[in-house]
Amino acid sequence: MKIVHNIFILFCLLLWNNIAHAQRNNIWCFGDSAGIDFSIPANPVPISTSLVTRGSCVSIADTSGELLFYANTRSGAGGVITGLVWNKNHLLLNNGDSISGGGWYQEMVIVPMPDCDSLYYLFSIGVTMPNGLKFSVINMKSNGGLGTVIQKNVSLVSGTKYVDCINAVKHGNGRDWWIIVRPSPVGQPQYNNEWHLFLVSPVGISAMPGQNVGYLNGTNLGKISISPNGSKISFVNLAGLIELYSFDRCTGNISNANLVEPELTIGPYPYYWSCEYSQSGRYLYVSSQMSAVNYLWQYDTWASNIFSTKTLIWQSVSPPSYIGELKSGPDEKIYLSSSWRSPNGASNFPYDSTMYYLENMNLSVINSPDSAGTACDFQPWSFYLGGKRSYLGLPNNPDYDMPALAGSPCDTLVGINEAILQTQQSTLSVYYSPNWETAFINADKLKGNNCKLQVFDAVGKMVFEEQSKIQPPYYTKNLNCINYKKGVYLVVLQTDAERLVKKFVVE
Repeated sequence: MKIVHNIFILFCLLLWNNIAHAQRNNIWCFGDSAGIDFSIPANPVPISTSLVTRGSCVSIADTSGELLFYANTRSGAGGVITGLVWNKNHLLLNNGDSISGGGWYQEMVIVPMPDCDSLYYLFSIGVTMPNGLKFSVINMKSNGGLGTVIQKNVSLVSGTKYVDCINAVKHGNGRDWWIIVRPSPVGQPQYNNEWHLFLVSPVGISAMPGQNVGYLNGTNLGKISISPNGSKISFVNLAGLIELYSFDRCTGNISNANLVEPELTIGPYPYYWSCEYSQSGRYLYVSSQMSAVNYLWQYDTWASNIFSTKTLIWQSVSPPSYIGELKSGPDEKIYLSSSWRSPNGASNFPYDSTMYYLENMNLSVINSPDSAGTACDFQPWSFYLGGKRSYLGLPNNPDYDMPALAGSPCDTLVGINEAILQTQQSTLSVYYSPNWETAFINADKLKGNNCKLQVFDAVGKMVFEEQSKIQPPYYTKNLNCINYKKGVYLVVLQTDAERLVKKFVVE
């Protein structure tokens, strides 16, 4: 694995305020121009979007619940890069084409840049294409608030293929994020039980050492689900593997693998397609498609023998419906997608103008996921999509609301070093003028007589360095950026007594 340390994406000009982002999952965008607005959780309503995607899709709203942007991949037959990013007006975002992705189902995830009020990461993986792990950066202050992709397909890991299951979870401090991926064992057998995590913090993206834990995974199609409090991870794959793990939100450590069902070496395979926890974290729901039958299963993860609690909630003949993703909504109900296929099972992507059926014009709903067995009140094809259609995918949105882990060693953002820095009065400001193609750097109340100025691009490459004498307490520098590519840059000013950092964006 290629380890990428401290990808320098920087402090924003406006400090991040610690608001509970209770609205950021309000808008779902998926399928064939489908979507749901959960602004009134008791009464979610269908909306229209610009998507045409059989699987991978992500969306994010602002802290008031208004849509910011969304993204998707399309069918990528022939190794075509297919990712697109859309603005809140359902038009292609500036520079929002050709985002890495090959048209699978869980290739993307959006994460707000910590300590920033307007920058967002869009992470994407390659499943059958060796795209590795990449990120793009979206600046939502650009283009009159409609947003621009200011950096595209920056490589974190090159050449590796990943299991179709990228996910993200809040760090225990309530600010940073963990990105979770699994390298594909297909053609890379050394990765069959390996997990890779990346920490996203105000100083960038840091790769953690790989963790070998759990049963051997032999497929490149799986699903990671994270419990609502972030303490448990489940993983399922098409060959029948179901495993649960403990997750430490402070350290990123994955442990205590609990094998519920082993991966089968010969078929017929159960094709476990998706999994999702109930709000309490007690019940795990798993969707499955085997031998022309769709299944929805429930497991009690609090039982001493989880497999013995396996309960059939629903089954249906396939085709015409193919069961898809499970996703918990802001209303704490769990939604289940399905696609429609012709009786001979032929590919249905994209739907033609005649393919409007019960199975693809509605989502199924588990109304009471924390109730055992059929008391969970599963209602097939009960949520009407307003004339739009679903495929197998639902938004791969993490829980943006997850709070800090109260009482843990990492439930505070202020450590000893940060507290010391807060007592210092030195300031550093950077203003970039696109007209002058210059970054105006100014510092005040500095300590010491010597300084070193360094500028780094988004992947940590130093693009400028200068050492000089200063006359405290001031420092000024007009940095010519005429040859700088568009993107985010980090300014580091180091004196005899202190180190200051700031960011600026070249557009």
